[in-house]
Order: sequence, then structure tokens, then C-alpha cells
Amino acid sequence: MDHKVTVVGAGFVGATCARRIVEQNLADVVLVDIMEGYAEGKALDIMQAAPIEGYSTKIVGSDKYDKTENSDVIVITAGLSRQPGMTRDDLLKANAKVVGHVAEETSKRSPEAVIVTVTNPLDVMTYLTYKRSGFDSKKVVGMAGILDSARYRWFIAEEMGVVPSQIQAMVLGGHGDSMVPLPRFSTVNGISITELLPEDKIEAINTRVKNGGAEIVNLLKKGSAYYAPSAAAVEMVKSLLYDEKKILPCSAYLSGEYEMKDLYCGVPVRLGKKGIEEVIELDLTEKERSLLQKSGEGVKSVISQLEI
Repeated sequence: MDHKVTVVGAGFVGATCARRIVEQNLADVVLVDIMEGYAEGKALDIMQAAPIEGYSTKIVGSDKYDKTENSDVIVITAGLSRQPGMTRDDLLKANAKVVGHVAEETSKRSPEAVIVTVTNPLDVMTYLTYKRSGFDSKKVVGMAGILDSARYRWFIAEEMGVVPSQIQAMVLGGHGDSMVPLPRFSTVNGISITELLPEDKIEAINTRVKNGGAEIVNLLKKGSAYYAPSAAAVEMVKSLLYDEKKILPCSAYLSGEYEMKDLYCGVPVRLGKKGIEEVIELDLTEKERSLLQKSGEGVKSVISQLEI
């Protein structure tokens, strides 16, 4: 296979992400987890499905990083997941130690790779990955807006009784309670939902989007979402590997865009084989811009808690 992807963390998100990549024949995968035998067992199980599912890509597991050399894309899912009552920010210190180590170990073995960070609190962990990897900021990107927008799309589809494929939606800002759903940029076959739904319905959907992850955590009682997060990460991986240049909402480093600097925050970007090729600045209303900047300030305040 011409492409190679490393997925670090063989838990639900990581293993499902790895499985999706090989099942879609996107790349060969190295699945890494510090628990001895865990990644190897997951990899073996996935490969034993290949004769049935018909994919030709391969996956290997390891508790070390040597097999990750010369990866095209590195996906970081390692870390603790949320439990009921926890916020994404509660995970900060525990996951910062894990993600920092992963960024250092993978970046030195794959200096040409693009890193996709999935671990929560996502925007902060993406910033930490950028600092610890030593990579150009364009080669480090966080998975957030795609997931949040997918949730938005499903909630709109559910409310309107239409198939989700008819809907496009946009959610910006930090991956947390301060995220900013944009109804003006969310459409059903090109028609803004502001023309199709009353304001109170839109506000209810917006609130549900902001609490989308917590809703699943509370229902599961133990653990957090992994089907949709892994699908979102794989959409990014595909755009990176195959230079699709898709315009997607991702956590990107801002150096003046939207009047924000030195932080990662969810905005539309163009993703190609070299990483973030462009940060796209939408023509936001004063209220939308204010909400986005407030969300960014929240991310920056959490970043300040880290010793980077």
C-alpha cells in the first residue's frame, strides 16, 4: 500500500478509526497502545475480518513506536475518555501528559507526517501537539468541527424528517460548551434552515449540539462517543492522504484570522496532503464573530493552565 497511517490509542475511538481506514482501503495502519498486547489483539481481530469484508490493506499492532516510522498521517486518540459529570476540561492534566509524549515519539519517527489530534480537551491538546511535535502549525490539525457539524446535521434531519445527506451544517469555535453553531450556513439542499425552521426550534437544536457529547456520555454511563468521532477523523485522513482539498471545519492554528492569535480553534479549512492549506474566513455577523471570539478566549484560558 502506498499510504501509511499511525493511530495511537487502541480504545474505542482509535480502534474504530483504524478499522474504518483499512475497511475503506485508504492505507495500511499501525495501531499503537501502551497496554501490552492490546493493540496487537485489536489488529489481529480486524485482519481476520478481511477475508469476509474484502479489504486488502493491512493493520499491525504494537506497544512501541518503532513500526510507526515514515507514516503519512498520525492520528492521536490516546488518553482518558469522559465519564458522567466530567467536562472535557477535567481531562486536561491527565491527557496533556499522554498527548505530549505521543507527539514527541511519533513526530521524530515521521517528520513529514500530518498529525490529527482527537484527544480531549481537543483544541488544547491540538495546541500541545503542535508545541511538542515541533511541526509547522499547518501540519497539526484537530478533529472537532466535523463531528460537531455532523451532530448538527443529524439533529436537523431528525427534526425535519429528511435524510441527513441533504443537509450541510457549520459549527465553529472550541470543541465544548462554547461552540458556535451557525444556522445561516446550515442548509437543506441549499436552503438555510433559518428559512425552514422557527427560531425556537433552531435554538433547541443549537443547545443540543453544544451538549452532544455529554448526552451520549450520560446515556452510556461509562465511556463516551466513538462511532461518529472516528468517522470524522477518517474523513480528515482521507482528505490528507488523497489531497482532496476538502473544506472542513477543523481545529486550526490561528495567527490573526477572525482576530485571534496563538491558539487552536474550530474554523473552516482546506485540507490537502500538506495539511492545512488555507484557513477560510467566513463573513460573520457581529454577533457570530463575538461568540466565536468568546469561544476562542475560553480555549486560550485553558491553554494557559499548561506549562508549555
